Amino acid sequence: MLKVTLRPRECVVVNGCVIRNSDRRHSFVFENHADIIREKDLIDESAAATPVSRTYYFVQTALIRANTRDKLIPEIQRQLAQLATCFGAETRGHIMEAATHVSAGDFYKALSKLRPVLSYEAELLALGPVHRPKEAEPGRAAAG
Repeated sequence: MLKVTLRPRECVVVNGCVIRNSDRRHSFVFENHADIIREKDLIDESAAATPVSRTYYFVQTALIRANTRDKLIPEIQRQLAQLATCFGAETRGHIMEAATHVSAGDFYKALSKLRPVLSYEAELLALGPVHRPKEAEPGRAAAG
């Protein structure tokens, strides 16, 4: 059983159906399994411009559109495997847990494991480019 409370005008997707709340706060109790995600946890396809956000978007799509899962799961697992090679142990742990949840068909839990990775990626990208010393010309030392 899952209780979901929606704020006024908040949106939720349940088994692919978009539901928008009215002007008052409402609660729903789901008594059996349903694929549910809140609007605030969704990312737009145009915002999926980084490796982690693209993977998140694919997992989100698998959650919302059950008919795409067979096609998406191998691609999601490939992307997660690539991401696992790019991060340290703690972040890699989140990625591996996400992969386990994808394999089990629990896409919402996979998304919840990817959210900290998404935040970490955003922090890394905010640092800006790494400044490297200029390449030395043949026969000359690099300028310091």
